[in-house]
Amino acid sequence: MSATGHDEALPEHLDASDSYWEEEALPALSDYVRIPCVSPEYDSSWESNGHIVRAAELLRDWAQARPIEDMHVDLVQLPGLTPVILADVAPAESDGKGGRQPPTVLYGHLDKQPPLGAWREGLGPFEPVREDDRLYGRGTADDGYSLFAALGAVEIAQRSGQGHGRCVAIIEASEESGSVHLAPYLDLLADRLDGAVPGLVVGLDSGAATYDTLWSTSSLRGIVTATVSVAVLSEGVHSGGGGGLVPDSFRILRALLS
Repeated sequence: MSATGHDEALPEHLDASDSYWEEEALPALSDYVRIPCVSPEYDSSWESNGHIVRAAELLRDWAQARPIEDMHVDLVQLPGLTPVILADVAPAESDGKGGRQPPTVLYGHLDKQPPLGAWREGLGPFEPVREDDRLYGRGTADDGYSLFAALGAVEIAQRSGQGHGRCVAIIEASEESGSVHLAPYLDLLADRLDGAVPGLVVGLDSGAATYDTLWSTSSLRGIVTATVSVAVLSEGVHSGGGGGLVPDSFRILRALLS
């Protein structure tokens, strides 16, 4: 901040952020909590149930109502796939160089994990409950906040007269299922960017170890899923005769995994 000479504006920005979240973001985020938009992996009838589309429409309508200059918001759904929201904000650089900068892509998702057992008394997955500074409800942190955070940052920057480059938010709806529907939309996003390579991609779907500072995640551990079979015999043999001679299939599998 000191390098850009904006230290004196920081308290004003923080006040604007607090006001934005309390008055503009949290009411809509609470409405989002009430929608059981469970990821398609856990809801085979997601398309006919309509919850994912309803959540996407809620977020799209909220985004379209934001007072952000030169922003175009689309709800796109390819046949058989969960929808995505694309919010494209044109550059607003005070020095007039915004068009020369590569775009920034801001990623998030709106699908939810299913309820996993009982919650604490007074709390439920699809009923928002506010306790002090915490909003309880399925999907608030993973990852319903992402669109509000992305567009909120742009909105506050514009309010305070700060410039920004082109920002493109993409909010998908299959992340909790392994982002199985995302690839065709990335092709669509590439067309929207007219071949421009993003200068920065911000994935708003990680964690913060504490709440008194900003955290940035450079990488997360991944997961590889495989089905492995081990066969050592074509037919059963008596353990009294075969034990010790025939290798144990579990020990072979354990050695492979190790």
